[in-house]
Amino acid sequence: MMSLDKLQKTINNPVIPYTGTILGGLLPLDVVVVRGFVPEDADRFQVDFQCGNSVKPRADVAFHFNPRFKRSGCIVCNTLLQERWGSEEITYAMPFEKGKSFEIVFMVLLDKFQVAINGKHVLLYKHRIDLGKIDTLGLYGKVQVQMIGFISNNSLQGSQPSLLGATKEKAGNEKRPGRSQFVIPYVAQLNSAVEPGQTIVIKGEVNENPNSFAINLKPSETSDIALHLNPRIKAKVFVRNSYLHDSWGEEEKSISHFPFCPGMYFELIIFCDAVQYKVAVNGVHTLEYKHRFKQLDKINILEICGDIQLLDVRSW
Repeated sequence: MMSLDKLQKTINNPVIPYTGTILGGLLPLDVVVVRGFVPEDADRFQVDFQCGNSVKPRADVAFHFNPRFKRSGCIVCNTLLQERWGSEEITYAMPFEKGKSFEIVFMVLLDKFQVAINGKHVLLYKHRIDLGKIDTLGLYGKVQVQMIGFISNNSLQGSQPSLLGATKEKAGNEKRPGRSQFVIPYVAQLNSAVEPGQTIVIKGEVNENPNSFAINLKPSETSDIALHLNPRIKAKVFVRNSYLHDSWGEEEKSISHFPFCPGMYFELIIFCDAVQYKVAVNGVHTLEYKHRFKQLDKINILEICGDIQLLDVRSW
């Protein structure tokens, strides 16, 4: 669940139907959180990111998010432009249940919305209307809403130092203008060697047609790899391992929910304690990995490679 302490503005117990101005509009990495409850008699509800609140003519709807509960249920997404609906994008995985509460996290990205429900990624919806035109949020239908929360992108950037200055760029890699200063494969020296209490945050976007990517923590003095994180998107397997004394150990693969999909934005947090690494993805705890390489003070190199666009790396 999204941490309440990050919320910049909240609207509690709004009366449905609700329409409200989004002060300052929306910027990439802004987040809108909706927490509520689905009544037993619900047939459908919707969350609309609108361009104004005009009724006649009806305001454009940049992103129409519409769970429907008939039969097995689905989520319909669409855009209303000049009072005409475009082509529907339908998601048949149905995370909402009648009689149960929910949390929807809408993350605004440069070219799309990313939606997670109850801590799990559900869908992506590419912008069909310029993001700068969205200024109103609307909620309609059979739904009870306890809270609408807004998180500005500034609060997600963090004040901790970036590792960009330590990047060793490899020849032949093209940078995508305006998207990232980081180059894959990426190699950086950590600000300080790994120790209990240390946090590493990696922000990125999975490529549209990915196979896998890898994150390695390793000492500079040997070829050992203390922590190897290897999400394999096509296979939906999250491999963890260590490479010690010139050989790989036993892979760890068990996971309750695979957190990655093509095209999605992610924030992966590695927290080191005395016994293990703890890994979270987009605010949800994902796995633990017990230390096999015990000399933590020797670990000073971070490597990232594979099918992602790297946006930021920080360590403290």
